[in-house]
Amino acid sequence: MGYIEDLRKVVGNQPLILVGVAVAVINEEGEFLLQKRRDGIWGVPGGFLELGESTEEAGRREVFEETGIKVGKLDLVGVFSGKQHFVKLPNGDEFYPVTVAYSTKEIKGGVLKADNQETTDVKFFKANELPEGLNPLIQNLIKQYSLSL
Repeated sequence: MGYIEDLRKVVGNQPLILVGVAVAVINEEGEFLLQKRRDGIWGVPGGFLELGESTEEAGRREVFEETGIKVGKLDLVGVFSGKQHFVKLPNGDEFYPVTVAYSTKEIKGGVLKADNQETTDVKFFKANELPEGLNPLIQNLIKQYSLSL
């Protein structure tokens, strides 16, 4: 059991503030690594922090777990929060995410593969050829990254 599951046992479905990370991994060709989640929505690797974990540690862990790729240095892109990001899950759980977004061009190894648990497909995409069904938060992340170049 993870931190969030343990917390849900205590608070039930009521709204929480949860801190998460999103990591835009960019290869040498300038393409973005995207993952297709089980719900069919494409996005960048990411997830919620566990107790005692830094956002950078969580970002590297999530990239590896979901895509098989190991990354190094993470550069801060921005922090996304607010009521427009409110989530209500099918099971009734509600949360307001605070998402710390990073980018990295430092791919240190690994083998690109979907974990087949949270992720059903992983691919690199050119910024002007992104797939249909892209998470709006991720569209904003890619836009923010592109503007910083």
